[in-house]
Amino acid sequence: MPGKLTTHVLDTARGRPAAGMRIELHHLGHEITLLTSTKTNADGRTDHPLLEGVQFSVGIYELTFQVGDYFAEPERFLDRVPIRFTITDPEGHYHVPLLCTPWSYQTYRGS
Repeated sequence: MPGKLTTHVLDTARGRPAAGMRIELHHLGHEITLLTSTKTNADGRTDHPLLEGVQFSVGIYELTFQVGDYFAEPERFLDRVPIRFTITDPEGHYHVPLLCTPWSYQTYRGS
Protein backbone atom coordinates (compact mmCIF):
# COMPACT_ATOMS: atom_id res chain seq x y z
CA MET A 1 0.00 0.00 0.00
CA PRO A 2 1.54 3.35 -1.00
CA GLY A 3 2.24 5.84 1.73
CA LYS A 4 0.95 9.37 2.14
CA LEU A 5 1.63 12.62 3.97
CA THR A 6 -1.16 14.57 5.65
CA THR A 7 -1.39 17.48 8.06
CA HIS A 8 -3.83 19.58 10.02
CA VAL A 9 -3.47 22.86 11.89
CA LEU A 10 -5.16 23.82 15.15
CA ASP A 11 -5.38 27.43 16.29
CA THR A 12 -4.95 26.83 20.02
CA ALA A 13 -5.21 30.56 20.83
CA ARG A 14 -8.82 30.58 19.62
CA GLY A 15 -9.62 26.90 20.23
CA ARG A 16 -10.54 26.01 16.64
CA PRO A 17 -9.12 24.64 13.39
CA ALA A 18 -6.86 27.08 11.53
CA ALA A 19 -8.86 27.57 8.32
CA GLY A 20 -7.14 29.28 5.40
CA MET A 21 -3.51 28.88 6.52
CA ARG A 22 -1.05 28.59 3.63
CA ILE A 23 1.29 25.58 3.69
CA GLU A 24 4.21 24.72 1.42
CA LEU A 25 5.91 21.35 1.09
CA HIS A 26 9.50 21.10 -0.13
CA HIS A 27 11.69 18.09 -0.86
CA LEU A 28 15.27 18.63 0.34
CA GLY A 29 17.55 16.65 -1.96
CA HIS A 30 20.45 17.88 -4.05
CA GLU A 31 18.19 20.88 -4.70
CA ILE A 32 15.28 22.26 -2.70
CA THR A 33 12.14 21.53 -4.70
CA LEU A 34 8.69 22.97 -4.04
CA LEU A 35 6.25 20.05 -4.30
CA THR A 36 3.01 21.76 -3.37
CA SER A 37 1.49 24.95 -2.00
CA THR A 38 -2.01 24.85 -0.56
CA LYS A 39 -4.32 26.25 2.14
CA THR A 40 -6.14 24.52 4.96
CA ASN A 41 -9.88 24.05 4.67
CA ALA A 42 -12.55 24.90 7.28
CA ASP A 43 -11.49 21.83 9.31
CA GLY A 44 -7.83 22.98 9.39
CA ARG A 45 -6.84 20.14 7.04
CA THR A 46 -5.86 20.03 3.40
CA ASP A 47 -8.43 18.71 0.95
CA HIS A 48 -6.02 16.05 -0.32
CA PRO A 49 -2.84 14.40 1.00
CA LEU A 50 0.19 16.63 0.52
CA LEU A 51 2.16 13.74 -0.90
CA GLU A 52 1.09 10.28 -2.08
CA GLY A 53 1.53 7.70 -4.80
CA VAL A 54 4.70 7.75 -6.88
CA GLN A 55 5.78 11.11 -5.40
CA PHE A 56 5.80 9.67 -1.89
CA SER A 57 9.33 8.43 -1.32
CA VAL A 58 12.11 8.13 1.24
CA GLY A 59 13.82 11.47 1.84
CA ILE A 60 13.96 14.71 3.78
CA TYR A 61 11.03 17.10 3.53
CA GLU A 62 10.02 20.43 4.99
CA LEU A 63 6.54 21.75 5.66
CA THR A 64 6.36 25.54 6.02
CA PHE A 65 3.29 26.93 7.75
CA GLN A 66 2.47 30.64 7.16
CA VAL A 67 1.50 31.32 10.78
CA GLY A 68 2.18 35.08 10.68
CA ASP A 69 -0.14 35.68 7.73
CA TYR A 70 -2.84 33.54 9.33
CA PHE A 71 -2.91 35.42 12.63
CA ALA A 72 -2.17 38.83 11.03
CA GLU A 73 -1.38 40.32 14.41
CA PRO A 74 -0.10 43.91 14.35
CA GLU A 75 2.92 42.87 16.39
CA ARG A 76 3.70 39.43 15.01
CA PHE A 77 6.12 37.13 16.71
CA LEU A 78 6.03 33.96 14.60
CA ASP A 79 6.10 34.33 10.85
CA ARG A 80 6.83 31.07 9.04
CA VAL A 81 7.10 27.81 10.97
CA PRO A 82 9.25 25.21 9.19
CA ILE A 83 9.08 21.57 10.20
CA ARG A 84 11.81 19.40 8.69
CA PHE A 85 11.32 15.64 8.88
CA THR A 86 12.43 12.40 7.26
CA ILE A 87 10.28 9.81 5.52
CA THR A 88 11.86 6.38 5.95
CA ASP A 89 8.89 4.10 5.20
CA PRO A 90 7.52 4.51 1.66
CA GLU A 91 4.38 2.62 2.68
CA GLY A 92 3.69 4.55 5.90
CA HIS A 93 1.15 7.23 6.72
CA TYR A 94 2.99 10.30 7.94
CA HIS A 95 0.72 12.81 9.64
CA VAL A 96 2.48 16.02 10.73
CA PRO A 97 0.07 18.35 12.57
CA LEU A 98 0.76 21.84 13.89
CA LEU A 99 -0.78 23.32 17.03
CA CYS A 100 -0.11 27.05 17.13
CA THR A 101 -0.75 30.49 18.57
CA PRO A 102 0.77 33.79 17.38
CA TRP A 103 3.61 33.17 19.87
CA SER A 104 4.21 29.41 20.06
CA TYR A 105 3.80 26.10 18.29
CA GLN A 106 4.02 22.35 18.82
CA THR A 107 4.15 19.38 16.48
CA TYR A 108 4.38 15.61 16.61
CA ARG A 109 4.06 12.61 14.31
CA GLY A 110 0.41 11.71 14.40
CA SER A 111 -1.51 8.85 12.91
